[in-house]
Amino acid sequence: MTGRGLDGFYRAGRRLLSRCEVRVAGREPLAVQARMAAADRACFVGTLRTSPQPHPDPEVVVERNRHADGTERITLRSAASRPLRLPVEVALGTDLADLRAIASGNAGPELAATVHASGLRWSRANREVSVTAEPPPADALASAGLLRWEFDLPPGGSTSLELRVRPHGAGPLRAVGRAATSPLAPARAAGDDPGVPALLRTSIDDLQALLLRDPADPADIHLAAGAPWRCGLAPADALAAARSTLALGTGLAAGTLRTLARTQLRGTGPHSGMIPGPRRDAGPHLPPQCTGTEATLLFPALLAEARRWGLPEHETEELLPAAERCLTWLRTAVGDGTYLRDPHSGGPVRCEIQAHAHRAGLLGAELLDACGRPGGTGLRQWAQTLRAAFREEFWIDDRGGGRPAAASTPDGRPVPHLGAAVVHLLDTGLLGGGQQAPGLLDKVQTEHLARLLGNPAMDSGWGLRGLGAKEPGYNPFGHRAGAVRVHETALAVAGLAAAGHEKEASSLLRGVLAAAGTFGHRLPEMYAGEQRADGGAPLPHPAACRPAATAAAAGVLLLTTLVGIRPDAPARKVTLRPVHSAPLGEIGLTGLRVAGAPFSVRVSRLGLAMVEEAADGLQLGV
Repeated sequence: MTGRGLDGFYRAGRRLLSRCEVRVAGREPLAVQARMAAADRACFVGTLRTSPQPHPDPEVVVERNRHADGTERITLRSAASRPLRLPVEVALGTDLADLRAIASGNAGPELAATVHASGLRWSRANREVSVTAEPPPADALASAGLLRWEFDLPPGGSTSLELRVRPHGAGPLRAVGRAATSPLAPARAAGDDPGVPALLRTSIDDLQALLLRDPADPADIHLAAGAPWRCGLAPADALAAARSTLALGTGLAAGTLRTLARTQLRGTGPHSGMIPGPRRDAGPHLPPQCTGTEATLLFPALLAEARRWGLPEHETEELLPAAERCLTWLRTAVGDGTYLRDPHSGGPVRCEIQAHAHRAGLLGAELLDACGRPGGTGLRQWAQTLRAAFREEFWIDDRGGGRPAAASTPDGRPVPHLGAAVVHLLDTGLLGGGQQAPGLLDKVQTEHLARLLGNPAMDSGWGLRGLGAKEPGYNPFGHRAGAVRVHETALAVAGLAAAGHEKEASSLLRGVLAAAGTFGHRLPEMYAGEQRADGGAPLPHPAACRPAATAAAAGVLLLTTLVGIRPDAPARKVTLRPVHSAPLGEIGLTGLRVAGAPFSVRVSRLGLAMVEEAADGLQLGV
């Protein structure tokens, strides 16, 4: 790590360490390899010549294993035939900047260090971070940010030192660990397409590597947003990823919901009932968006769907009060109006937020009814009013058949650009009996949207662009201005397939599966939306997390969409709605979880689905 660009150890979007340069015998090792050793570990290998004799062969290997939890282990191995005394220096520095400032080139200078315990410490405002070393250094120079050792290596010998980066007042991230009981079922895939087994296996491995324990209750497990930039809880991402992986069991959903219920705002103010979340860039046409709004709306929807997948009733009852507070906030925020506006004054009415709110209202109403709580009727009536208004006021007619507006400005003008946020209109949610909830668009409008998403302006050949290539402000590397975001592509595939638009769904599915192969099936959070060409590969995005919770969960969602599992565990019923065109040929998924028991299903090349394993008494619906 040189301190240039995005280099660094991060925690929850904050750079804790920007520079970590190793010199052995006064020289930097020659880099020969860099690789992802696991979802949460990168390995860097360098070599060094130490002999005064003129020969080309390196005698020392320097291996650096960097873990997402903020630990780096540096190992020196000697191949020399004589004993070596090797001085080792590690030069450290940080700016304690946040990711947004770093990505914009405004990180600021490095901070001055002080000697602390067996390492160094940096402070800025109310933030503080330290790096400690084991074994302790022989010398520490705060002014230069240097730690020094001298190691004696016998012929063929090795030695190691370990650096630990920690913010002040925080222990290490409470990773679940691969030996612990996981809330994720060890599902496996098989089929005609060789990429299918690898994608599911790697997606589950990535999710496992991102699991964290809630410090307030270590029994509750949730997902970190991603590595290396966002090794912490991002509420909207954690909920979305848990929802996409319900086929692997409801344990992750339950742990995520309990963790976030503890953060829910209480009291009597306008934000009472919200799940707090940071603001997020929304692209060139809209102001930043409050992810707390999205998380608050996802909470009751996830609880309702987790119940359909088999979340035990006592766990549902335990979480129901928090879901009710989310729904009360929704109705209060809408007030006497129809739309859910931005929580900040003067903000737009966003298309995708109406989709989240509509889904929360319908799924929340079913949840309240099923648990004998009041409020379901009022939510359904409001959702019906919202549908009627949205279909009329958010649809922009044009010669091509029209498109949904991305948003409506405070004075009622539509924001007409076409971006991937519209896929949330297709994500309507699961009701009882295996039925999809009605959406904000009618059938004809959904058909027009499907054609737009299947057009090359949106379908890059590697997945769905965040902004259409013909729209003003398009940038293939733009976070939400043209880059392919894997989570939104997976939602588009699932939504299009559920609506019967299999051609468009299959094209996007094949594109993202091809992209996954170029990334070793470890899908990044996003990649450039450049048009696919023969012999090409998608360009990595320099600021993308890899692994990322939503991208790994998208791998699960893409494959489970093909078999179309729609469970209703309280009714002891499961319905299958496979993609009949079988775009990847035959596919079989084993070791999933429905109603708390193993579930396996196979779809033939003709698109016919067959259950091969299921819970006792679980009936197959039609």
